[in-house]
Amino acid sequence: MNRNEKVELAGALKEKFMKAQVAIFADYKGLSATQADNLRKALRATKAEVKVLKNNVARLITKDGSMGAEAKELMDSVVGPTLVAFAMEDPAAAAKVVYKFAQDNEALKLKDSLMGQRRVDASGIEALAKLPSKEVLIGKLLATMNAPASNLVGVLAAVPRSLVTVLAAIEKKKANPQA
Repeated sequence: MNRNEKVELAGALKEKFMKAQVAIFADYKGLSATQADNLRKALRATKAEVKVLKNNVARLITKDGSMGAEAKELMDSVVGPTLVAFAMEDPAAAAKVVYKFAQDNEALKLKDSLMGQRRVDASGIEALAKLPSKEVLIGKLLATMNAPASNLVGVLAAVPRSLVTVLAAIEKKKANPQA
């Protein structure tokens, strides 16, 4: 690959880094072609894509400094074969796929990654992977927002219910005064 091709590739990858909600870095040394294809397929289902990041191209991406100091520091530390998963829509879903794949395949090891332009260590990606799905989180939020209204309805319904219970007890006592 000549210098112009590397610069062109760096520009295309920089655009992906800027658009991605999270860019998950992993060392893939020892991963077979079949395993890499399986990872790509699994990530494609989450609308994430995988690219291989070469050391020199990584440094070209942050050469102008527009991605921030943390991103530059991370790119400068890229050594060896590095796979990058770009999650454009749901960062947690992509993190779940990569984390599970890393658990099942010892050849894939998570590295420090980028969330936006901030550096996140491998344990941060693991924490992101362990988050509940977006749908579950939305359900919990809606339940929390609905709780005060439900509790108010319960309290307001308790007053007439108590009155009806007392009146029923009085009626029963009048009907059977010896009990």
